[in-house]
Amino acid sequence: MHVHIINPNANKEITEKIRSAAQSVAHDDTCIIARNVAHGPETIECAVDEVLASAGVLDLIRQGEQDHVDAHVIACFGDPALDAARELSSVPVIGIAGAAFQIASLVCHRFAVVTTRKRTVHFAKNLLVRYGHEHQCSGIYASDLAVADCESNPEVSFLQIRKDAIKALSDGAEAIVLGCAGMADWEDRLTRELQVPVIDGVKAAVTLAESLGRLKIGVAKTGQYGLPFPKRFIGRYEHFSA
Repeated sequence: MHVHIINPNANKEITEKIRSAAQSVAHDDTCIIARNVAHGPETIECAVDEVLASAGVLDLIRQGEQDHVDAHVIACFGDPALDAARELSSVPVIGIAGAAFQIASLVCHRFAVVTTRKRTVHFAKNLLVRYGHEHQCSGIYASDLAVADCESNPEVSFLQIRKDAIKALSDGAEAIVLGCAGMADWEDRLTRELQVPVIDGVKAAVTLAESLGRLKIGVAKTGQYGLPFPKRFIGRYEHFSA
């Protein structure tokens, strides 16, 4: 089985962190293919970042389809370009936010999200509503760290996220969802130190991708996720023409 993990930002260090986290939970017979967009923001922290990253995500979806992968994972907590990716794909496309919420809902009554920039809180709220988990989320806690801080100053960033998680637990959360792919390598340590379920979306998404791949369930193509209407694209998107 081949699971294709797409990092929507252009940061190769984060891509390697994502690859390592994915490989740590993948079955022995699963091949993890991790790629980042060729052109786009170094990190994704606002709506402009998401939009500019989206075309690169779709390019990688097309590449993965040509490689005949069994599932795609979009490894950014905003789940950017998810619907468009599903239109282009014949196999499951899983966003790490949706995967994390789904797994958290199976192991606790109420979970909290700990994330980076305060500006991203409304993105997380919208995703909770989209996936139907808003009633299970006790709160979203933003440290106002930059995503890049997780790479440049990991210990200080970890301690801040840990502090936010402790506050969330004191407010009634029973589990913690990590709201950034750049935190993928903190799940195990936080679980040990906090003694509660801590869910990283990258690992959650890979596990779901493997399950759907083994079940041989693809994307429904008779409705909303049907192939894009054939038309001509002009300029830099000409390769999307059909």
